[in-house]
Amino acid sequence: MLDFYFTHYPLLFPILATILGLIIGSFLNVVIHRLPIIMEREWQKEFAEAYPELKLKVPEGIFNLSLPRSRCPKCEAPIKAIHNIPVIGWLSLKGCCRACGNKISPRYPLIELLSGALSLTIALLFEPSLYAVALLGFTWVLLCATFIDLDTMLLPDSLTLPLMWAGLALSVFGISPLPLQDAVIGAMAGYLSLWSVYWLFKLLTGKEGMGYGDFKLLAALGAWLGWQSLPLIILLSSLVGLIFGIIQLKLKQQGVEKAFPFGPYLAIAGWTYLIVGNDIVTWYLSRYIGAY
Repeated sequence: MLDFYFTHYPLLFPILATILGLIIGSFLNVVIHRLPIIMEREWQKEFAEAYPELKLKVPEGIFNLSLPRSRCPKCEAPIKAIHNIPVIGWLSLKGCCRACGNKISPRYPLIELLSGALSLTIALLFEPSLYAVALLGFTWVLLCATFIDLDTMLLPDSLTLPLMWAGLALSVFGISPLPLQDAVIGAMAGYLSLWSVYWLFKLLTGKEGMGYGDFKLLAALGAWLGWQSLPLIILLSSLVGLIFGIIQLKLKQQGVEKAFPFGPYLAIAGWTYLIVGNDIVTWYLSRYIGAY
């Protein structure tokens, strides 16, 4: 039934994917804000239980992705459901809280728009299928991980590990065109490559150059895109990181010792490879290898 509609109405899948991307983008805003807080509260609780003699105060009340309801951080007025409509809700409020006039960051609608745009891109480049739907999920997780890492320099295991296992599962059940062997090797090589760089850098300098979350994210990218993608992903992420690092140093006048997250650049490079990676490899081989 769905095949009939998608075949006779080729714009249906892109339209549905874009709408769903906008809706998911609204939910991603919640995850990006709340997941690090949830993690911190869990760490505080575990620490308090491990050291009861310290009599540490543990945050009380329910706090998860659904409770408490979204509210203004200044006056704590609940946000009405109609104002949670992606992009439109922010525009209707003119970027301000209706109760107190406190400004609402434009990042919220921008993330929604970005989610919708990336979802549209996937829908235009991949035919309607379970794999295309999986790629939408892949895109949303990368988007969520990117902004969490930018905000907190954390890449939650609750995002990176399920993403890796999902990539392997798609190959196991034949949903992904990637052979299982390439997915498994990709996950192993992705983790071990950055793990090796981490320890080499630490042995040489005594400092930690990156976090373990970066290893897991690259492992997830390897599971989805195969071990063949890893050299280009690492190269692209390094180039993007270098460019943004220089911009950061110039704008904020920070020293080279200032840490910055590497996860967003891995995510950008991985998603870029998904979209144009094969074209880049084909162009390189035809231009440089084919010339000999």
